[in-house]
Amino acid sequence: MLARVTSRPGARCVLPILAPLVVACVLLLGACGFLAKQREVEQRSTQGPTAQQMFNLRMLTQNGREPSFEERRQWDEQIEQRIGAYLREHPEKANALDVSTFRFLRQSAVGMDKDQILILLDAPMAVSLDQNHMQQLARRYWPAIQGNATEVWIYPLGWNLYFAGPRLVDITQYVAPPK
Repeated sequence: MLARVTSRPGARCVLPILAPLVVACVLLLGACGFLAKQREVEQRSTQGPTAQQMFNLRMLTQNGREPSFEERRQWDEQIEQRIGAYLREHPEKANALDVSTFRFLRQSAVGMDKDQILILLDAPMAVSLDQNHMQQLARRYWPAIQGNATEVWIYPLGWNLYFAGPRLVDITQYVAPPK
């Protein structure tokens, strides 16, 4: 039941129904957050992981911590030099419409070549030319990828980058739900 609202100075408006409503909303949001952490990730995308994500993950697995400011600055300078050198060697890529994805966002994307992916993400954990293995990795997206991909590069966090010759043609990610 709602309390009576008065317009007297110093009077307080008490809405007893508001407190349970706020508590219910907080509990609902908490439950949604918990369920979001429990579900699997399965996606097909035109954009994959960023260089920053892979660098942070490498630092966490190698050193058990995030990179320091100085390490991040050094890495940033190194990757900027590598990107600049690549674009000088390939002026046609420097004038491409998607150069900002490579140079500024530093994100892998369909249409990039293997050299660009190596600059951004470094070497993959594994490479496979086996169509059966690619089918297992692509899961439900295999019908769309089949016939287009000749090679897959496997990266952490479930990222799989499919190539046709030197060109990236598809990206999938699968992360199983925690048990």
